[in-house]
Amino acid sequence: MFSNEVITSFNELETSLYNYICQNGDKVAYMRIRELADETHVSTATILRFCRKVNCEGFSEFKVKLKMHLEGNKKTVIKSVHHSVVEFFERTLKGDIEVKIKQAASLVNTAENVIFIGIGSSGILAEYGARYFSSLGKFSLYIKDPHFPIHTKLRNNSVTIALSVSGENNFTVTHLNQLKQEGSKIISITNNKLSTIAKISDINIPYYVTEEFVEEANITTQVPVVYILESMAREIHKLNQ
Repeated sequence: MFSNEVITSFNELETSLYNYICQNGDKVAYMRIRELADETHVSTATILRFCRKVNCEGFSEFKVKLKMHLEGNKKTVIKSVHHSVVEFFERTLKGDIEVKIKQAASLVNTAENVIFIGIGSSGILAEYGARYFSSLGKFSLYIKDPHFPIHTKLRNNSVTIALSVSGENNFTVTHLNQLKQEGSKIISITNNKLSTIAKISDINIPYYVTEEFVEEANITTQVPVVYILESMAREIHKLNQ
């Protein structure tokens, strides 16, 4: 509602008004202009000038926009982890995910080198996956820097496992595309089988849960990813036995 340009244009009185509104938005949305003037110790003329600067014809229009802004910023109701896990099992485990896990495990088992990539929470799980695979006898590396020098010996007969909820992260797509062009086979674990990362993969394992966001943060559960990684690692261990 308040752009950087608009905030910069505020004078001292308008800035104090802005600060008050930010801290008392729910209250201001139902005030009369005189009440706000008394609370903030400014004139009604200052308030009207403030409203015009935020592209409102008057205080009434400003309150309408403020209410809409507050409605849009209401806290998201976050589902329980139990709900997300049940959703995963109901949607995904009834499909061919176990077949895909076995196919992926077979591909990894024949590879000489295994590289995990991912960013953010997916990067944390990529690092976990590399450690888990290594613990079960398949040495793996987690690489988060697309410019990290990879020796030719590591690129030959390698498999890259890419993790991404959306399957559209530009950083991961770029990194994956580079590794693919260098000859690495691609396995991806995404929430969407139609994503860019899924499309450029040799094997994609989608897990289909409803994505959740709090403001800009993606808080979609990562429990399905842990399940897939651990199932794959155990399948590889079984093949080696």
